[in-house]
Amino acid sequence: MPPSSRRAPGFSLLLLPLLLLLPGAPGVRAERRWEGADEAGSAWGWLGLQRLRERLSVAGALSRRYWALVGCQVWPEDCEEDGEAAAGRLGQTLIQLGRRSLDTLTTWYCSFQDCCNGGDCRISNDFSGLDSDLSVRLHGQHLARELVLRTVRGYLEMPQPHKALALSFHGWSGTGKNFVARMVAENLYRDGLKSDCVKMFIATLHFPHAQYVDEYKERLTDQIQGTEQRCHQSLFIFDEAEKLHPELLELLGPHLERQAPEGHLSESPRTIFLFLSNLGGNVINEVVLNLLKAGQAREEITMGHLEPHLQAEITKSIESGLGRSRLVQENLIDFFVPFLPLEYRHVRLCARDAFQSQELLYTEENLDEVAKMMTYVPREEQLFSSQGCKSISQRISYFLP
Repeated sequence: MPPSSRRAPGFSLLLLPLLLLLPGAPGVRAERRWEGADEAGSAWGWLGLQRLRERLSVAGALSRRYWALVGCQVWPEDCEEDGEAAAGRLGQTLIQLGRRSLDTLTTWYCSFQDCCNGGDCRISNDFSGLDSDLSVRLHGQHLARELVLRTVRGYLEMPQPHKALALSFHGWSGTGKNFVARMVAENLYRDGLKSDCVKMFIATLHFPHAQYVDEYKERLTDQIQGTEQRCHQSLFIFDEAEKLHPELLELLGPHLERQAPEGHLSESPRTIFLFLSNLGGNVINEVVLNLLKAGQAREEITMGHLEPHLQAEITKSIESGLGRSRLVQENLIDFFVPFLPLEYRHVRLCARDAFQSQELLYTEENLDEVAKMMTYVPREEQLFSSQGCKSISQRISYFLP
């Protein structure tokens, strides 16, 4: 008999107990199908899938003798002198096959159905993952790494926050501001930036024309209110924040103000605003350069060294309305997060990550070649990459086979 035909009965025998465990199968009470059917995010199918996983674990604990009997019935030629050992291997194979099949089924099911044990399935709040991403994937930004993790985690673990958390990221282009915002979204929400609890706005893309500011205000208000109504925890990201129209900045003020606690709620809603801006990048670089020239180690630079200079630069800026807005004047932004200029060694690390992400082989010489393609400033010191790590991925295209 061909191998394919003699394996078919075994596969059918494997499927039979699994099918018997599914809701609505023979021997399963029909009314169980509707358990939890009216609860958002907890469809009966997922409950049935959980019960199936539990029962499969029980099935895996069946005696090897049981599998020996099944195996000897289906494949008699496999039952020789060492039938017990062969049956044990057969049983383990069937169990592993069943588990792999169930894992595949679970992945497929959860691709379109919320799968969680409770709460809002869209929210993950993986602080360990955020810590790992900031520590491993972000280079040269010890201040941003520590401040973002501490403030985001502290805010989301607060029992009754009285205002939205507002963080403003500042630094040259390519230093990691967008990168960190994406990490926050990816670790707080199952679908990252695609989550319907996350909204990202780019000033020059979403609000490009000053004459349409009234329309933009109406649209932005609807987006914020709609997202907060849908989601107990919301994230709003404003890129190129220094280019936002002053009236849009004023519109955001009430959303960042301190709110009276709502006593009837067991847990207050939470909203995080991230503002990304190149504003203040020059003063950050100047302070860092002076500290390095004075012998200060980069990793020993603190917020105390940078914060006063950064806030003063933002406040007096005539290029942007951000410093004159309520957000700054009334201290509605909780922290101004400085992103330091990146050095040659950091660019090499970015190049390494880019090679690895594209599964390309590389050498130390390749990393140096990519890093040397960047422009470094000031002219005398050649210390900081003028583009940070921006366009690194494009530059490694020269090494494609």
